[in-house]
Order: sequence, then structure tokens, then C-alpha cells
Amino acid sequence: MKRGCLIGSLIGGFVLLIVLGIVLWGTNVYNTMITNQEAVTSQWGNVETQYQRRADLIPNFVNTVKGAADFEQETLTRVIEARAKATQITLDPSNMTAENMQQFQAAQGEISSALSRLLVVIEKYPELKATQNFRDLQVELEGTENRISVERRKFNETAQTFNTYIKRFPQNFIAGMFGFTARPYFESMEGAEKAPEVRF
Repeated sequence: MKRGCLIGSLIGGFVLLIVLGIVLWGTNVYNTMITNQEAVTSQWGNVETQYQRRADLIPNFVNTVKGAADFEQETLTRVIEARAKATQITLDPSNMTAENMQQFQAAQGEISSALSRLLVVIEKYPELKATQNFRDLQVELEGTENRISVERRKFNETAQTFNTYIKRFPQNFIAGMFGFTARPYFESMEGAEKAPEVRF
């Protein structure tokens, strides 16, 4: 009788250890997912900050260019419209989909395209390029484009870490139970192999 109780206690203790081990493992996996998800959200904030910086520079840039005699109004209007459209599109990092990421990218791409056209037109205005204010803004814009590129790359790396973790077996079970979904990546847009040209 005592031997049966001892075996029962050992089995019960063993089962308890297994259950405790599973709970600790599940807690660790969940916490790692939360940490990785927050890293994606934080990095998305860095991306948005750089895009906002570019959007904030555009009015000063446009006003500086506007001062040039007979500057092509249509080109300036395209830049202003692209900026207005891009600033209306926001992306919630907790609800990112490939579709809304593409919309965000397309709007930001329109700004890059409009700025590229503007910079080509500016070539006709050497007196404008010679002003200190224009040169300062050009340097700031160039720096911002570089920062955007760096932050987008970091976002993709952070999203990849998160996505890989939640898709691996057996973490994918916990990810499914708690609603963790993969985050989309920034993808190259058509013509993205050429960075916006801001050098003169």
C-alpha cells in the first residue's frame, strides 16, 4: 500500500514538473513575442519620425524655390500635393498589413518622385542653387533621405526577427493562440534601385 502511494506521489510530482515546465516555457515564449513586437513598434516610430522630418522640410524647400523668378509652378504644386497626400496616410503598427504598407509606401514614393522632378527643374536655376538657404535645405533633405533608408532597413530587420520567431515551431501555436501576426516589410518600389538624386 505504501509503495503504491509512493509511486502515485512520484508520478503526480513528475506530472506537476512537466506542467510547470510547459507553463514556464509558454511564458518565456509569450514574453519574447511581446518584446519582439514592441521592438517592431518602436522601429516603426523611428521610420515615421524620418518621414515626418522630410515632410517638415518640404514647405521650407518649396518656399525657397518659389522665390526664383518664373519657377515652374506645376512642379511645385506636385510636390505640395504629394506631401499633403502622404501626411494623411498613417499606419497603426499593431495592425499592419501588406496592403496598408503598400499604400503608405506608394504615398511616400510620390513625394520622392515629385522631389526628384523638382530637383531636375532646379538645374535650370544656377542663381537659386547658389543661395545659402537652398544649399542648407538641400543638405538637410539629402541627410533625411539617407536616414529614411537606414530606418527602413532597420525596420525590415526587426520585423524579420519578430516574424521568424512567431512562425517557428512550436512558438507558432502560442502566436496563433494570442493573435500574433507577421508584420509586412518595406519592399522596393519600381525604380527604387535609383535613390532620389539630391546632389547638385
